[in-house]
Amino acid sequence: MTNDLLARAHDGVVGDEDLSAKPKRRRFDAAYKLALLEEYERLSDPGAKGALLRREGLYSSHIVEWRRARDVGALRELAPKARPTKHTPEQAEIERLRHRNERLENDLARHKLALEIQGKASELLERLLAESDETKPQRR
Repeated sequence: MTNDLLARAHDGVVGDEDLSAKPKRRRFDAAYKLALLEEYERLSDPGAKGALLRREGLYSSHIVEWRRARDVGALRELAPKARPTKHTPEQAEIERLRHRNERLENDLARHKLALEIQGKASELLERLLAESDETKPQRR
């Protein structure tokens, strides 16, 4: 199959465009979203709303999501979301160690509690044993 593709490339049948190029995700700012919502809601002619969506390359789900965000007063939600910053390897290692330390501290607290409960259970058993020894009649 690879040989066939190479032969077609040499014959000029296969184009030069890079098929492995990753498509870019579109981002819409809050002003664009609000303006589009206003325009969409003003349209009343049959098919006009669909034409607007096709022209802008949008889906009705975009309108639903943006309208919902606008209606709850979440204008800040319409703005692009801040992405977490990339950590340097040192920061990633610090974060990993911090999480590990938290997990180990939680394990230690759990084990301390278990030991405390076992100690109390042991004391209770010793008392019960001592009381039972006192109430037993002694044989001679």
